[in-house]
Amino acid sequence: MNLSESARAVFAVLAASGTATRPQLAAGAGLSKPTVSTAVAELESAGLAACSGTASGGTGRSAAVYALGPAAGAVLAVDLGPTHTQVRGCALDGTLLARGTGPRADSADTVRAALRDLPAGAPLRAVVVAVGDVTARDRDGTGMRPATAKAGPAYDAMAVALPKDVPVHLENNVNCAALAELHQGAARDRDSFGYLRIGVGIGLGIVIGGRVLRGANGAAGELARLPYPWDDGREPRREALEERMGSRSLLDRAADAWREADGADGPCPRTPERLFALAEEGHSTARAVVGRHAADIGRLAAAVVAVLDPGLIVLGGAVGAFPQLLPGVREELARLSWPTEVVSSMVGDSGTVAGASRLAVAHGIETVTGGVRVKH
Repeated sequence: MNLSESARAVFAVLAASGTATRPQLAAGAGLSKPTVSTAVAELESAGLAACSGTASGGTGRSAAVYALGPAAGAVLAVDLGPTHTQVRGCALDGTLLARGTGPRADSADTVRAALRDLPAGAPLRAVVVAVGDVTARDRDGTGMRPATAKAGPAYDAMAVALPKDVPVHLENNVNCAALAELHQGAARDRDSFGYLRIGVGIGLGIVIGGRVLRGANGAAGELARLPYPWDDGREPRREALEERMGSRSLLDRAADAWREADGADGPCPRTPERLFALAEEGHSTARAVVGRHAADIGRLAAAVVAVLDPGLIVLGGAVGAFPQLLPGVREELARLSWPTEVVSSMVGDSGTVAGASRLAVAHGIETVTGGVRVKH
């Protein structure tokens, strides 16, 4: 948009704060009060800001309070999860405007429903799609897409529902969840940590100095590519470690353990939730399976600590977030590596779409301001 530099700066401050008086905008943007007054008038004229009320100051005078205007628009965040798609629509101050959840196979319908729930006439400024994959440039270099077949077909099926004239940004789902942990979860007081996700797949979100580390290929934290097995007489296979650590293999090992118990321990659990519930109840076979898995995760965490020494590991994902894993992970990590705090995720299943929403808001603000960057 054709805004003055001061209006761009004031808009970025207003979006970050939600509401603000002119003195607050001046302090946040580092501008003089007359310059801010001119910038606010420019934003009001463009429909990007509006007076939302008044606030009493310390001197007894009232000051106008400003919020985003109707032309500021909205953004969309989409989490293409392994089984379900979650969608959130937000204003550029982060206010939730729409949300939806549906089966991954119906992701396009879930996105269309959320788009219909956005305020009529509000321009869509940006879309962020979280995918379980590394992202790469399209062949023509104009956009991003999943780099492998892991998420490519699901992304293509969903993308037909997106408006063609809106910037679409792709981000790895684990990186998005790590951002959610940083801003509203278990790592709120830390600027460096590792978010270790264990679920159907495995992955690591690396946050250093408050920013996600993505790497030269966008593949930082792709633990599935760690060589495994690494032993005499056995050649590593691509993504064999993810096959070993994922929830499907966990349930396979549980089935083996139940067979060895010769039916004496009741029916074999068919979901991780049931397995961990049995372990919580003191079921001996379930506790043994969970204990072995915790030790495996502890060894994986030790590999992370050996490279990054992050000081904090947050365990998340459909399996990793179960608190029954913590004692075993902590014990194995302490045995093998440096002192490192290990805690469970606090953002749960909504972490990825929450982190994607933050990214979408930041991109949306940059779209309006022409590049004024927002920390995310």
